[in-house]
Amino acid sequence: MISQSQSHRLSHSFFFPTLLTKPSLSSPSVSFHSFSSMFPSLSLNSPNPTTITHFSVAGDIILLNSDPISPLRIAIIGFGNYGQFLAETLISQGHIIFAHSRSDHSSAALRLGVSFFTDLNDLCERHPDVVLLSTSIISTEHILKTLPFQRLRRNTLFVDVLSVKEFAKSLLLQYLPKDFDILCTHPMFGLQSVNSNHGWRGLRFVYDKVRIGEDELRISRCESFLKVFERQGCEMVEMSCVDHDKFAAGSQFITHTVGRVLEMLKLQSTPINTKGYEALLDLAENICGDSFDLYYGLFVYNKNSLEMLERMDLAFEALRKELFSRLHGVVRKHLFDGEAKKVHFFPNSYGNDASLDMMRSKDVAFKYEYNPELSGSVNDGSRLKIGIVGFGNFGQFLAKTMVKQGHKVLAYSRTDYTDEAAKLGVSYIPDIDDLFEEHPEVILLCTSILSTEKVLKSLPFQRLKRSTLFVDVLSVKEFPRNLFLKALPQDFDILCTHPMFGPESGKNGWNGLSFVFDKVRIGMDDRRKSRCDSFLDIFAREGCSMVEMSCAEHDRHAAGSQFITHTVGRILEKLNLESTPVDTKGYETLLKLVENTAGDSFDLYYGLFLYNPNAMEQLERFHLTFELLKKQLFGRQHYFLHKQLFGNDTQIMLELTGLSTKL
Repeated sequence: MISQSQSHRLSHSFFFPTLLTKPSLSSPSVSFHSFSSMFPSLSLNSPNPTTITHFSVAGDIILLNSDPISPLRIAIIGFGNYGQFLAETLISQGHIIFAHSRSDHSSAALRLGVSFFTDLNDLCERHPDVVLLSTSIISTEHILKTLPFQRLRRNTLFVDVLSVKEFAKSLLLQYLPKDFDILCTHPMFGLQSVNSNHGWRGLRFVYDKVRIGEDELRISRCESFLKVFERQGCEMVEMSCVDHDKFAAGSQFITHTVGRVLEMLKLQSTPINTKGYEALLDLAENICGDSFDLYYGLFVYNKNSLEMLERMDLAFEALRKELFSRLHGVVRKHLFDGEAKKVHFFPNSYGNDASLDMMRSKDVAFKYEYNPELSGSVNDGSRLKIGIVGFGNFGQFLAKTMVKQGHKVLAYSRTDYTDEAAKLGVSYIPDIDDLFEEHPEVILLCTSILSTEKVLKSLPFQRLKRSTLFVDVLSVKEFPRNLFLKALPQDFDILCTHPMFGPESGKNGWNGLSFVFDKVRIGMDDRRKSRCDSFLDIFAREGCSMVEMSCAEHDRHAAGSQFITHTVGRILEKLNLESTPVDTKGYETLLKLVENTAGDSFDLYYGLFLYNPNAMEQLERFHLTFELLKKQLFGRQHYFLHKQLFGNDTQIMLELTGLSTKL
């Protein structure tokens, strides 16, 4: 965020270039000169070519072809974090680097082997072949206005690395002498993404040869600069500035918007993180490393960004409307059916008789210790007969592992899954009475959240053995806990669980994935405790991270992680996001999140909202945070518009009108 004093130095035409300035976009004529008058480093008398065999960036050793390169003399204007980040690789490839910045970065330059100049005139008199603008979007026009172009060689190559391209192209065409070459570029990565990627390999570098002289050496100079990124293994994407901004608004701006909302929510890691939630935590961490100026620049200087912000706003409102309209329908049904007193849809309305609890979990999470000596196939003593009620995708997903471990699995569902059960080695029983008369030791409910109460009420408990263990795998926990305590005979044992994974995230194994459980009511005799442990061992044997946690604690964490993850995924799904030629790693994370979320039914998401008492608060926090972010964007835009209209009297005018905004 720029200071008041800095903002006074910016031009009136700076903040709204498309409205208040009119750069010339005609193709300029290019004059040509002798090799020696162009740039010494590429002339016939230049130093001997440098041969690069290998170099290291961020600890990643990349072997290169031993082809000779001619070192370029590159002046970096704007030597902050990103300028230094680029300089490190440029130097490693043998190029000669000069640098200038408003702040004194001479010590960093000395460490990197860069010549730092406090005076732009001194830097330009060194006649660099390339001037690399590594300034912020907001300061670029001011920098161009102050550059002493007359001290540079005619036909110098100017390169920018801004995150918006039409704006940069217009500025360069407007302010640069017509003899100068222009290359607009956007490295679609920064220090954070390079570290997580272990180097630049595979990361995208977008460029547009806006104006390159036809002379062979000027063409060669441009190609030599591009080879800096090609040698690092970047995916080189040549694209017009117009196309870049169109794609970037749908990828980069959305990624930064989601990241900033999540960062403002102050999300924290929980003991029950899902892979999707961890991806969002990483995204928020990466985004918070960028200044608000960068985000504001993406908004103001890309004409497509406002449309994307409005679409995201509408998508979120549509999602909230969908949730609340369904909730309203549930309330009406209970009121008009004369069941208002029951209000079963509220998770805390069930009785909570402490006398029913024979053995309770602690209210804090801790790891379930699994004895590695028990790994392998189960023995006769620990083999279980498990009856699965609800044999859809998730029931089949769990049954596959249970059968593999040697347990006997029976299944029942409203839909006929006889063929699917046979393929898995499961006995499918179409009549629930028949299944219960087989006396399974464990009844595993794999129903949807919305149908659980109805299914539970219809079960013929009298056909089961007394003390049968009931287990659920719902994504909310207080609701099934209270439902079990109310509906099940008091002799039955209760184990509430939540595998924090599904067929997609667990398709390559369960190792390291979290499994949360609460021993709500387990008989004290050794046989019943052993049966419960044998069921838990199914997941421990597969390498799950076993987390014992109360149902209330689970729901508190899940509202801040799982519900937020599904909310972000469903908002993005409504935007119909697609992969682009300029995808960043962060955007690819969002696309993957949408893909995973789209695989779940809306009933699941609605259940997370309706049956978790903490979800409403999280939804409202997300809504307020998004509104605050929009206010920051439009508030700053409003401030700068007033500055253009009223000049130095802006602050007085804003205070008089009650619109004062601290920036």
